[in-house]
Parts: sequence; C-alpha cells; structure tokens
Amino acid sequence: MKNLISTLALLLAFILPAYSQVDKEQLALAISKADEANTEKLKAYIWKRKSDVSIDGQVKLTTITEFSFDDQGKLQAKVVDAESSVKQKPGVRGRVQQNAAEDKAEYVQKALELSMAYTFMTKGQLLDFFSKASVSEKDGKLEAIAENVYVQGDKLTIWVDKKTNLYTKKVFSSLLGKDPIDGEINFEKFSSGVNHGTTTILNMPAQKMRIDAKNQDYSQRIN
Repeated sequence: MKNLISTLALLLAFILPAYSQVDKEQLALAISKADEANTEKLKAYIWKRKSDVSIDGQVKLTTITEFSFDDQGKLQAKVVDAESSVKQKPGVRGRVQQNAAEDKAEYVQKALELSMAYTFMTKGQLLDFFSKASVSEKDGKLEAIAENVYVQGDKLTIWVDKKTNLYTKKVFSSLLGKDPIDGEINFEKFSSGVNHGTTTILNMPAQKMRIDAKNQDYSQRIN
C-alpha cells in the first residue's frame, strides 16, 4: 500500500505541473483574444492624456498628449500642449534652467513610454508572461504575477475580469535606465463595453518625481 501511495504521489508530481501549464497557456490565449478584439474597437477612438508631473510634491509640468491608431493599427502619440509652473530665469541661468527642463521632459516621456509597454502587451508577450506567472482567483477576478517580464528584476501584476477576460488593473515595478520606477494602470469600460485605460500613476523616487496621468476626451473618429 505504501508503495502504491508513493507511486501515485510521484505521478501527480509530474502530471499536475503539466496541466497547470496548459491552463495558463489557455488563459493567456483567452485574454489575448479578448484584448485584441477590444483593441479593434478602441481603434475607432481618439483620446487625450493629461499628465501632471510633480517634483518634491509640487506640480511642475503638465502635458497633453493625443492618442490615435494609424492605418497600420499602431498606436500613435503626439504631445499637443505643455505648460510649466516654473518661472523662466533671465540670461545664462535661464538657458541652464531650460536645458534642465528639457532633460526632465525627456525623462518624463521615457517613463510614460515605459508604462505604455506594460499597458499594451502583444500576444507573444502575454504568453511569455503567463508561462512564468503565478495565477489565483478572488472576487471574480484573476490575479497573475510574474517577474523578469521585460527586464531582469521587473515585476508585473495583472488583474483580469473573469467574465470578460479584460484588464481591470496592472501594477508594475521596473527600471528606467538605472532608476527604479513603480506604476499603476487602471481600466474601466464605456457603456458600450469597450475597455480603456483611465489613470496611470508613476513614481520615480530617484528623481523625487511622480506622474499622475488621466486619459480623457475620448471621441469616435470620423472617417
């Protein structure tokens, strides 16, 4: 009897991981399919993102970026407005200040671009993510957590509505160059059921910087 139990335990040790892997692969495919279908519907929209950049707790820069999908289905971003609360200094100090401001603006742009990589994931990226993710379920939502998603040491947690297989929230920690960055991306649905990003919060402690971004002014494209 002991030998039989030991044999069964050994078989289960080999079989269960295989079934678990198949489940995660099917889950990734289902989520990818739902996301692709949703993105097709989202391509009918144009929207803007307002990003408030705070340094040491004070808003120093606000940018407005317009988003739309091009004819090839690629998401395009165009900064249409930028306003700084920092007063321009005169002379050489003003030029130094301007150069520093441009460096900060470039840093902000890179941070927002990084957040978009975690927001919009390809089918291949999702399959890779779920292949190494731990998955659990609570309150009608699936939670998947994986590390080393894009760079060594990063971490991504995804929450998915089990009924629709659409995202409700993503949280990530990663690197921007050598600087640590933490992000939170929230999703909601229109009355039509189209899922879309609503807010993105980014923290870059090395720069004492925080970005609060909000997607707004969604409108359907006129063909």
